[in-house]
Amino acid sequence: MREQRVHLMPRGTLVALVGNPNCGKTALFNLLTGSRQKVANYAGATVEKKEGRLPMPDGAALRVLDLPGVYSLYPRSEDERVACAVLSGHSPGEKRPDALVCVVDATNLRRGLRLVLAVKRLGLPCLVVLNMADLAAGRGLKIDPEALSQALGLPVVTSVAVRQGGDAAIRQWLFKRPWSHGAPVHELAAGPDALQEHDRIEADHAVVQDLLRRLNLDSLVPDVLSDRIDRAVLHPWVGPVILLAVLFLVFQAVFAWAVVPMDFIKSCTDALAAAVVLALPDAWWRDLLVQGLLAGMGGVLVFLPQILILFFFILLLEESGYLPRAAFLLDRIMGGVGLSGRSFIPLLSSFACAVPGIMATRTIANRRDRLVTMLIAPLMTCSARLPVYTLLISAFVPARTWSGLQLQGLVLLGLYLAGIAGGMGVAWLLKRLTRAGRQSRPLMMELPSYHWPTLRSLALGLWQRAWIFLRRVGTVILLLTVAMWVLASYPAAPADALGPAIEYSYAGQIGHALQLLFAPLGFNWQISVALLLGMAAREVAIGALATVYAVVAADGGAATALAPMLAGQWSLATGMALLAWYIFAPQCLSTLVAIHRESGGWKLPAVTVLYQLALAYSAAFLTFRILSLW
Repeated sequence: MREQRVHLMPRGTLVALVGNPNCGKTALFNLLTGSRQKVANYAGATVEKKEGRLPMPDGAALRVLDLPGVYSLYPRSEDERVACAVLSGHSPGEKRPDALVCVVDATNLRRGLRLVLAVKRLGLPCLVVLNMADLAAGRGLKIDPEALSQALGLPVVTSVAVRQGGDAAIRQWLFKRPWSHGAPVHELAAGPDALQEHDRIEADHAVVQDLLRRLNLDSLVPDVLSDRIDRAVLHPWVGPVILLAVLFLVFQAVFAWAVVPMDFIKSCTDALAAAVVLALPDAWWRDLLVQGLLAGMGGVLVFLPQILILFFFILLLEESGYLPRAAFLLDRIMGGVGLSGRSFIPLLSSFACAVPGIMATRTIANRRDRLVTMLIAPLMTCSARLPVYTLLISAFVPARTWSGLQLQGLVLLGLYLAGIAGGMGVAWLLKRLTRAGRQSRPLMMELPSYHWPTLRSLALGLWQRAWIFLRRVGTVILLLTVAMWVLASYPAAPADALGPAIEYSYAGQIGHALQLLFAPLGFNWQISVALLLGMAAREVAIGALATVYAVVAADGGAATALAPMLAGQWSLATGMALLAWYIFAPQCLSTLVAIHRESGGWKLPAVTVLYQLALAYSAAFLTFRILSLW
């Protein structure tokens, strides 16, 4: 998640949202500011501060910060340090907040109120918000905000952040500037400032226990439905089977559901290319439109339905609360390779894009685990790899079905599992080679209640993913597609040329030079050029291949017929070797920059590139050589 900056009021009134992870802060932030930040039903979705703007009735505006979730004001991880630095006024380039909105999960007052006491000691005006009030009421929790307010000495309101208008009481308090600090209550004093961290936390815990007892809120109200589901989902034998079945169904759907929309996009691209050829005179700029833009960008855009189907299921699992359970199930496996289940969330985020996955490692307190997670996150199959996978699978894997099971879907699942296995293998090797890797680190992680996904959240998440993909198609991929067409079209072949004209172009010259390196893998010069351009963005490799073969075809037909064209010109061994290469291939430049920023140097990015190149080359070489024997 990229930090949003509001430049209209750089020194305006600042309100910060603070609370435990998974209490609904980001949903409330979106409701207050109209932002569209990512929310998820698990801890760790917010790893850096985000800023928005809340218009006031008088025409002014408040700056609103959404801070990463914290359990206390004693930071143990990078994301908690970000929040505590802002609250203490030590965040570079940011002033201390003028007021705080402390968000508490109304279904878990015992944990949330301990943070309220710590926040109160900061001496800033503070509003306590009991979020998820509807869920608390549904479980039979009868909370009196007025009585709680009197006990805390702070204003208390309720909210439902997932409903329009659920922030009305918060807006009303924010609009009443200047805010009251609230009168401290002597009996809630946790003790003198000299108390150490452990003593302070224990004292706050005792205060909260007494407060809840006096308000008749000290009885635990279990989430019966979640407990019943977890008996199966978290079972040591049944749970992994359910997890594997879920993954299996997801990757079957990626191919089965995408056929119709992909065919529609292909037919539209075909029709547009044919119309351009008929409407425009034979000129270089027509070739650029047909062989460059339509072939290159159309060859990538056709995979948008599969990406959206995959992310639909990921969002569904996030919203429901199943993903933390998957982390719990995988903790034993990850512990065997020197990691804890806490690395699961950053690795899961890397299936969308490695950049937010690497940023999500801020939630990992142990530095060694954090660096290792950053090192293996690029091996998780990001969405940019999906177009490459589906193109090669469509070209070289028969579309066969056995008892309703699609062979292509099984191969796609196998590729994802191979990336995971590669990452676990690297982590295991680092565990064996480092003393710190052999130390046991038990997983401590909150398991949220199961929620029904909301259509608004699903639609918003899919739109964001589609916009990110289309923006890449319209920027990076567009520019590199034009560059690829220029390289493939110029200089023109000499009059006495015997081979295809494209072999005399800059692309042909570069490709033939690189082919010396990639020939042992069975890669031709076209693949070599595509791999080079794919360093900027994975999808560019598809656009580069489509552009090269469209130039060869000279009619733009490669924009929609790339898969059968590759199947006719490449061997099965070459196609499978390229798939093996992309399981481990070095990440795009933006990922390497993210690793540099989060690790604080260029050593880790350099190690990442070198070990991924070695793995990719070895995997492709073995795949090509073995299949060539058949």
